Amino acid sequence: MHILDELEARGLVQDLTDREELKQLLANETVTVYVGYDPTADSLHVGSLIPTIILARLQRAGHRPIALVGGATGMIGDPSGKSDERKLLDQNTLQRNSNALSVQLRKFFHFDDGPTGALMLNNTEWFDTIRYVDFLRDVGKLLTVNYMMGKDSVRKRLENREQGISYTEFSYMLMQSYDFVHLAEKYGCRVQTGGSDQWGNITAGVEMQRKRGGAPIYGFTGPLLLDSNGQKMGKTSTGEVVWLDEAKTSPYAMYQYWLNTSDADVERFLKIFSWKSLDEIAEIAAAHAEAPHKRIGQKALADEFTTWVHGEDAWRRAVVATEVMFGRSLEQLTDADLAPLMADIPTSTMPRDRLAAGIELIELLVQTQLADSKGAARRLIKAGGVYVNNIRVTDMAKTLSTQDLGTESMMILRGGKKNYHLVSVT
Repeated sequence: MHILDELEARGLVQDLTDREELKQLLANETVTVYVGYDPTADSLHVGSLIPTIILARLQRAGHRPIALVGGATGMIGDPSGKSDERKLLDQNTLQRNSNALSVQLRKFFHFDDGPTGALMLNNTEWFDTIRYVDFLRDVGKLLTVNYMMGKDSVRKRLENREQGISYTEFSYMLMQSYDFVHLAEKYGCRVQTGGSDQWGNITAGVEMQRKRGGAPIYGFTGPLLLDSNGQKMGKTSTGEVVWLDEAKTSPYAMYQYWLNTSDADVERFLKIFSWKSLDEIAEIAAAHAEAPHKRIGQKALADEFTTWVHGEDAWRRAVVATEVMFGRSLEQLTDADLAPLMADIPTSTMPRDRLAAGIELIELLVQTQLADSKGAARRLIKAGGVYVNNIRVTDMAKTLSTQDLGTESMMILRGGKKNYHLVSVT
């Protein structure tokens, strides 16, 4: 299957500048393609991975990717999809964010000296050397204000009389367009891709290149990450962004995020994010449809996505931690297996000598707020709702010691069906 046909079959293409010419180009040449990432934060999020996986698939199909970190454009702020002005970041923050994104992006592409080896660039490399007057004279003349005002990213802000758009953000389109023509001239880049909110900026770059009289360049976009109800995804049920940085969103939390995908969305997201063939995905979808309660599709999605982003070891620990939350025995597990839970369930520490001296289970249930009082703790035990390391405890007089640790230094308590608490001894 032609790579463009496959991207379309996977739901990864929304708009194209010229489909047939682009298809011929990708069929006949090793094409350099770029995606831009502005360093507005020190981590990418799950929505960033739609253009990223498009670029990674193009590399696997024999093309050369450029991951462009927008150290310069990040100073300006992209108005696309925003109802008001972005907060400008200082130089130190932008540099720190740029470095962090560069590290993350290196996970997703192969970097070597071959014809398809990826390039990591930062647009400060050229914008830091351009004088403002020269930019206005040589670049600003290429796009009319009328043309730029016709783009959604600008027009919608102009229609909002309370917020409007500053000249700073209005200039963003010129800068991104220049990125495209500069990459075309210096690196032979012929294609830009990105999220659908970048369509106006991408086509402006194509227009700028036409005005310059350069070789034809092309653009296409992938969809934004939306669920079947048209709602933007990328946040947990509690409103937290699902970041790729495991210090911000643990591999366990990311695994859980995809494990909770609705049945209506799971096949579509497998097509987008899975490296399995479309035939294999169809088989998974069929098996899932026969027994939705087994969540076969969600598990396949969570497995592949977490492995792709964080690696097999992190994925394995996320699976183990998930199984623990569903009652798996802690036998043969280690602190490292339970560590992913510390960021996602209530956790407290206890001196080892305190546990060694013995502590009543009833007292610990109150201390960990799994019970409001000792009386409530007794009633919970009597009802069969107390577990230590996923083993039910019915002894009211149970005293815990270091022998009750589930791993080298951790113990998991549960009160009722879903209330967990992890105790870590130090």
